[in-house]
Amino acid sequence: MSFPHFRTGLVIALSIHVATAHEPITRARTPVNIPDVPVYVTLKCDFHIHTVFSDGYVWPTVRSEEAWREGLDAIAITDHIEYQPHKADVSTNHNRSYQIARKTGDDLDVIVIKGSEITRKMPPGHLNAIFLTNSLPLATEDWKDQTRIAHEQGAFIFWNHPGWDSQLKDGKTVWYDEHTWLVEKGYLQGIEVVNGRDYYPEAHRWAIEKKLTMFSNSDIHPPIGHDYEIHAGDHRPITLVFAKERSITAIKEALFARRTAVYSGAQLIGEEQFLKPIFANAVKFVKPSVKITGKDKYFLQLANSSDITYELERVGDVVDLTTPKSLRLAGNKTVLFEVKAKANAANGTKQIAATYRVKNLLVGPNEPLTVTLPFEVALAIGSEGKN
Repeated sequence: MSFPHFRTGLVIALSIHVATAHEPITRARTPVNIPDVPVYVTLKCDFHIHTVFSDGYVWPTVRSEEAWREGLDAIAITDHIEYQPHKADVSTNHNRSYQIARKTGDDLDVIVIKGSEITRKMPPGHLNAIFLTNSLPLATEDWKDQTRIAHEQGAFIFWNHPGWDSQLKDGKTVWYDEHTWLVEKGYLQGIEVVNGRDYYPEAHRWAIEKKLTMFSNSDIHPPIGHDYEIHAGDHRPITLVFAKERSITAIKEALFARRTAVYSGAQLIGEEQFLKPIFANAVKFVKPSVKITGKDKYFLQLANSSDITYELERVGDVVDLTTPKSLRLAGNKTVLFEVKAKANAANGTKQIAATYRVKNLLVGPNEPLTVTLPFEVALAIGSEGKN
């Protein structure tokens, strides 16, 4: 019995589709390319993550592989103590999600840190305790007891999403007496300057004023690809940790020493002592010299070896030269840096330091980092074509 022609075509098409559907998908890691700073390695971390053991939507092993694929060095599993909407299906064990994620993390060389989220109304709001030894004792009524117990375990405690709409007072982010108490007791050591897509300038200011460690965390609940277009170059918020080595001990030491920066979207936020060397180690002239013999435009090549795109705005003028008023240095790209001699430029070899503000690198709320781009120029106007 023969099939009609159209049916034969359908069978062939279905066979091709089925064969294609069963081709293996490559599971690959994409590094986050941000340079180290003097003395320290730059680790990429996310310290606020949920699984089905609280109100997340994925099994803990998924969190470890997501982190591996995205080039992270470390994550903290921080399921809620007080809120477990899936407990009819997933047993209550505040240590279990970490234990499951840790096994996969070890297999993939991703550092997994034990944590829990203390989930209270404001004040004090939600607090993450990480580097816990045992989360079970945190299941107690009094939040002061919870923070004391965490502190006695050597945990690092930070304030989650201080600008979260659901916990604002009259639409404002407020520092309460309870937070002062936590700081004075030595319990509260850090604060999320970024949570998810949200940047909190008040938290940024408090981190500087009160000497709190800055965090940038995803607070992810669904699969990471639901909130971030990873394959299109998007990325989760990341806490950069400047550590002595790539280890859980070194990460903990760095957090208590306040050696972090915030990497969120196109923004990098932190202290000048860290942001300046990141920029300097990433952005360099391919050949830091140029000879100008006429009134035409001349070009240097400026390379950016990091993933971060830098938005530059010139500060002041350069003697004898015109330089770009603004410049966009795309990640892992080389751009042309145009220079031209001014009408009254004096001949000679000169060391130039062009000063720019990096608009998306913040050392304070609305305070961009200032950098210099050094190069040498040999002005020999009128010598073009001469031997």
